[in-house]
Amino acid sequence: MAKAMLMADVQAGRDDRELPIDLVGVRGLRYPIAVRDKARERQRTAAELSLSVSLPQHYKGTHMSRFVEVLHEHRDLVDMETLPDIVRALRERLEAERARVEVRFPYFMERAAPSSGSVSLMCYDCRYTAEVNGAGDDFVVGVRTPIATLCPCSKAISDYGAHNQRGYVDLDIRAARRKSGLPRMVWIEELVEVAESAGSSPVLPLLKREDERAVTMRMYENPAFVEDVVRHVADVLRRDDRIEWLSVRAETLESIHDHNAFAEISWRRKRGRQ
Repeated sequence: MAKAMLMADVQAGRDDRELPIDLVGVRGLRYPIAVRDKARERQRTAAELSLSVSLPQHYKGTHMSRFVEVLHEHRDLVDMETLPDIVRALRERLEAERARVEVRFPYFMERAAPSSGSVSLMCYDCRYTAEVNGAGDDFVVGVRTPIATLCPCSKAISDYGAHNQRGYVDLDIRAARRKSGLPRMVWIEELVEVAESAGSSPVLPLLKREDERAVTMRMYENPAFVEDVVRHVADVLRRDDRIEWLSVRAETLESIHDHNAFAEISWRRKRGRQ
């Protein structure tokens, strides 16, 4: 019987330059995962991930294969409750002080047209970011929601009509903690609905003629600047006790200007003395 080959662990070798590395890992990793779905419990999707850890100054390198090993073990459900566990597993497996995982994935929701009721699937770009270090752990969920806006100024100064455009709401939130220490559940669907309600109209994938009429009239009756959009989202979510922090950015792809318009708001809940 042949003896097992002893292979050198080069990554564990010593580096004498005395320079610790903030983050090192893998990026652009595509992997099938399951995420939590409010209507159907779970939704399977394909994610693009970045997984990284800190590296002490005396180690030459990290073990890249272990990132994929940990992800494969936890791919059955990735959400705000399980992702911190994945990051902790990375930190432990790679003996690091700090570990971080970023997950980007398409998420599909059924949307009904306003008049015909025709149902189709709409795709939303979502992201999870989790980090664990010596001070604790962090989790942020983000969603990009397409919207349509009609310009209030254009409507006010025109004899008829007003310019309108498609845009996006990028929303990131940090949830408050339960007594167990886990983040409180905030559904992707809820964030999409708040963002859509801030524009002049949602963007929908399937519209019949009667739906186009309804959407056009709705936009004319609900003009909105990008300033209105971010203020609406922030105002709604700051009233939700589950939200600890938020950052909302709206950008519209202007139809009659040679530029885009954007606005941003960040907000953090103030806590009294314990």
